Amino acid sequence: MILDAEAEIAIRQHLVLVALGRRPADLAIEVGRLLSVYSRSWMAEQEIIVAGRRIAYVGPVGSYRGTVRERVRHPGLSAVPGLGEVHKHIESTHITPEFEAELVLPRGNTWTCEASHEFANVNGSRNIEFWQKARRAGSPLKVFIQPGSAVPPSAWEESGGSYGHDEQQRFVSQHLDVTSLDEVMDWPAVWNPDNPGYARMWGLIGATLAGRAVVEGHGSGLTDAHDISAFAAAGLSSDHEVWALEEAWDRLERGIFTELRPFSYDAIIPGLLARGLPDWQDVAFTTDDRSASETLELGASDHNVRHAIQYGLKPEIAIQCATINPARHMRIEQWVGSVAPGRYADLVLLDDVETFRIAGVYADGRRVGEGTRYVGPEVRIGWPDWASRTVKVGRELSAKDFAIKAEPGRATMQAAVLRPFHWNEDFLVEELPVADGEVQRDTARMITKWALVDRYRGDGAVAAMFWTGCGPADPDTALACSVAHDSHNIWAVGSSDAAMAMAVNRLEAMQGGWALVHRGKLVAEVRLEIAGLMTARPAEAFDDEMQAFYRAAGKVEWMYQPSALNLWKPGFPEFLKFATLTCSPWRWVLVAPSKAAPEGFVNVQTGETHKVVWA
Repeated sequence: MILDAEAEIAIRQHLVLVALGRRPADLAIEVGRLLSVYSRSWMAEQEIIVAGRRIAYVGPVGSYRGTVRERVRHPGLSAVPGLGEVHKHIESTHITPEFEAELVLPRGNTWTCEASHEFANVNGSRNIEFWQKARRAGSPLKVFIQPGSAVPPSAWEESGGSYGHDEQQRFVSQHLDVTSLDEVMDWPAVWNPDNPGYARMWGLIGATLAGRAVVEGHGSGLTDAHDISAFAAAGLSSDHEVWALEEAWDRLERGIFTELRPFSYDAIIPGLLARGLPDWQDVAFTTDDRSASETLELGASDHNVRHAIQYGLKPEIAIQCATINPARHMRIEQWVGSVAPGRYADLVLLDDVETFRIAGVYADGRRVGEGTRYVGPEVRIGWPDWASRTVKVGRELSAKDFAIKAEPGRATMQAAVLRPFHWNEDFLVEELPVADGEVQRDTARMITKWALVDRYRGDGAVAAMFWTGCGPADPDTALACSVAHDSHNIWAVGSSDAAMAMAVNRLEAMQGGWALVHRGKLVAEVRLEIAGLMTARPAEAFDDEMQAFYRAAGKVEWMYQPSALNLWKPGFPEFLKFATLTCSPWRWVLVAPSKAAPEGFVNVQTGETHKVVWA
């Protein structure tokens, strides 16, 4: 565990003596060949000498002049460094860090830079403690912490955390495992001095730079050369929101470290190869958001590497993009990213490099993976109430809480309407019928009701409006979830107000997750009892529950219209958990009621608010 400089110095003083053969080593790992990610060359028949959790010496088999307590041999295997994540939200796996470790370590992932504005928005004061807890308890997965800039995500939102200059200064000065400021997402708060978040954002950036830490960026929707230049000029050093070849090329040419997600490889990697990119050191692979179910199916960082090779990248370069490149960028090269003296003894054993087929994994100098099976230490945490009792609606909701009142005597009302991933300058306007003094949905036009419920204050505050192209078509049906990037209030979409209330009430009772009401009955749920985002269960247990939920959701008729994002698909609308984002390129959004936006309907680019219905 990287706790403080004093402990680090003691470790390195010991490593020096082991490297010189003046103290005995704990372990020698012999491999058929070893990849140097610095030279991109393979070294034949190497031994890796381990003292404690770290590497003391690397050289040809038999060259170490000291004594070794234990020696293991893997003569037919190729060794590469433990893979790392430059930008990942472990919360999006939906399992807690100790179970995330058991899932990803056998798949080669030995360290993760945790982009932490998810848990931080739930409980900002305990965020660092949360991410250190599994490692302190003995987990071999190294988690480097990136406190979130999006805490809260915008000046019009309230959450369970608030970070500014003083908080970030404390994080970077007191914790060696804090590496950066997590993705600066609120671009208007960076460039516009009139934005109410301007001072806070620059305070965060300033504290990060003063601590010689890294400021991570989020440049979604920025394609103009002036915007990209301004982004880089602000000190935002990276961007993972890269979808197309030209976006990647423009960022690389302006000195922005470019983090590629697998769904964009087809557009970007062949293009960069065709243009003859000579130096890939400013490119890394990132998972960003991937559920445990997807990891069980696809893999972890190993999938990112394997997928890149399939698109034509040489294995050695692909491995650099998941090891030394992100480690250098995050300024943690002294601990991870290579198989070299002083680093953690993390290595991935391959029986086939071209297909990146993993035979075994070492982390902290001990075997933790055999195939896809975890064989490391079992860590179990009794999560305290500050992590497990976080959903505080405060009262039982009823249908009336989701009603949208009409003006007296009106037969119809004008209504603002959004759709998922509605990035237009203006919202839609529709005329909707009134019945019993309330504005009604219009299923013929696929217009349903959408709501956000505050889960922090305990006053049961609800913001509701009309959305189109999503939600259930069946009567008395609703879907609710406590995963709502990035404030993580509760969202609900439904064909009746009573069904929406039932779904939200169930979420509070089980402290977060998913709830599905179909034709007036609760038919499925997924428990995410830790922060309303994760569950303290193995990946397989979570996946079993999620698959049962998918089967129940498959019996519902879901409305669908295409939107601006091609990841928005027909069927069960799981991706709605990202439809609550308030960063660029979003404009008009619904947030939970706040002092700055009492009705919740606000343009996050301009700060303009608007009624959800009017005469």
